[in-house]
Amino acid sequence: MKNLGNLMKQAQQMQAKMGEMQAKMAEMEVTGAAAGGMLLVTLNGKLEVKKVKIDKSLVDPNDVEVLEDLILAAFNDAKGKAEAGMQEEMAKLTGGLNLPAGFKLPF
Repeated sequence: MKNLGNLMKQAQQMQAKMGEMQAKMAEMEVTGAAAGGMLLVTLNGKLEVKKVKIDKSLVDPNDVEVLEDLILAAFNDAKGKAEAGMQEEMAKLTGGLNLPAGFKLPF
């Protein structure tokens, strides 16, 4: 029974750390770029778009498709950075715990 008590204590500590990490990630901001930094998309740790900055030279009413593609590219760049930051924080939290491939925390 002592081991079960220790396991429960560790689970509670992990849960508290997870809550702290989620709060930290919500405050995190990452910026993705396209067109050599002329188009920027900023996301928070919840992958919500917080800001979009577009250089005026990219705005061409006759070629909207290019601008749409650049927005997608900048968003995907920011999303990749945010996900990498989350994975890094999760690795710190789990202390190098070898979780099975595809296993995601929080549950």
